[in-house]
Amino acid sequence: MDDQALAEIAEGLYALPLDDFIAARAAAAKEAAGWDKDLAAAVRALPKPSVAAWAVNMLARHEPGVVEELADVGHRMQAAQSALDAASLRELARERRTMLSAAADTARKVAEEHGRSISGTMAGDVEETLRALTADPGAAVAVRSGRLLKTLTADGVNAVDIAGSVAVPSVLPEPDLPPVPVKGVPAKGVPAKGVPARTRMKERPTPAPASGGPARKHGAAGRGAATRGDPAKPPLPTKPRLEAVRQAPRPPSPSALEKARIALAEAQAAEEEAAARAAELQANAEETRNRVAALQEETSALRNRLKAADEELERLRRALGNTSAEAKQAVRAADKAARTAMLAQERVLRFGNTRS
Repeated sequence: MDDQALAEIAEGLYALPLDDFIAARAAAAKEAAGWDKDLAAAVRALPKPSVAAWAVNMLARHEPGVVEELADVGHRMQAAQSALDAASLRELARERRTMLSAAADTARKVAEEHGRSISGTMAGDVEETLRALTADPGAAVAVRSGRLLKTLTADGVNAVDIAGSVAVPSVLPEPDLPPVPVKGVPAKGVPAKGVPARTRMKERPTPAPASGGPARKHGAAGRGAATRGDPAKPPLPTKPRLEAVRQAPRPPSPSALEKARIALAEAQAAEEEAAARAAELQANAEETRNRVAALQEETSALRNRLKAADEELERLRRALGNTSAEAKQAVRAADKAARTAMLAQERVLRFGNTRS
């Protein structure tokens, strides 16, 4: 079975509204069965994502810029952590917190636009998944794929476990690892100080043989002469990669104080995030309590109104019964009066005929 073909089918399925997934999967499996039964079985085995994971997929597909901005912040945080830059790490943690809140709101809007609203708890799961994206390059690849099956979590220490979290993981690209700046060592793509970038890694030309003599032989004798420093035989050329490594200053090992400072910065950043999250949850809880209280009052008022309406309905039913009974009596009385009037009229007519 071709994993790439399965991935192409999965791309279409996981881009659909959540309620359409099951029917579309069955249709795709039926179509695939016409040419590859193994592929059809693999399509049928594609899991339906959780609601929160689907919301993240929608965000990645319809608002990719939001995901890329978070990934960029994550790269910078990882670089700051590697460089033991506590100040930058704290600042980036605050920037990430603001971006995560906005991204979670965007995910909720995108999900609603595609047919499904998500609860506050699910929005929290979405935000935690996006936080994991910033903490681990592998999680960033998983989120970018748009094929998440379940949400992700990051503990800030270990790599994010994405096993079983992505459909067709075999075709995921390699994680985009950020450059790791180390004091004294240039980052990737930056030339060493004082060495032009264009010539830094070029091989130096081999020196010409002295006094027009024959070129040095590359044998044991030649190596021995070079080792003895024979002036007639120039030294062997050094490989450019080794030369660059030798010239690059050795990065100093971080001191215990630097390690303690970065650990403090990480703890402070985590504390700020936890405090902000706790404040947000407390605000949500307070809002929910107020809403519950308002609904309780409204429910109580509705119950009172319902009770009053029931009592009024019962009174009207009794009144209707009485009125109906009176109406029947009145009808009978009217019928009796009509018959009496008719008899009286007949008597008048009889008396009139008799006198004439």
